[in-house]
Amino acid sequence: MSEKIIKTDEEWRAELSPEAFHVCREKGTERPFSGKYNAAKEAGIYRCTCCGNDLFSSETKFDSGTGWPSFWEPLSPEKVTLESDNSLFMKRTEVLCAKCDAHLGHVFEDGPAPTHLRYCMNSVSLELEKKSG
Repeated sequence: MSEKIIKTDEEWRAELSPEAFHVCREKGTERPFSGKYNAAKEAGIYRCTCCGNDLFSSETKFDSGTGWPSFWEPLSPEKVTLESDNSLFMKRTEVLCAKCDAHLGHVFEDGPAPTHLRYCMNSVSLELEKKSG
């Protein structure tokens, strides 16, 4: 893993849309079924909106029916950081970009085989680099 990317809120605000800043830097959530990647079927790699870190492959994306793009595993465990999230009177596991600490979403233990995990991500925190050809 390369060095951590650390920027001020002002620097992030200058680079991100207001919605991306709210979700990625203030741990917000986009409305279900509103994100551009919820129903996406294109092949490629999903990268962090903030820093471009490769996070997920379209090969592990599945339709969870939740309204957010879902994956059963990241490209590698080192690509994301998991932290306990006890906000909203629930116990959840937050998923962050390991390179810049952007809030991506949450992971749940109700996904498909082989991992039985559901990385429930915000579309605005991801950028799809479509596979050519």
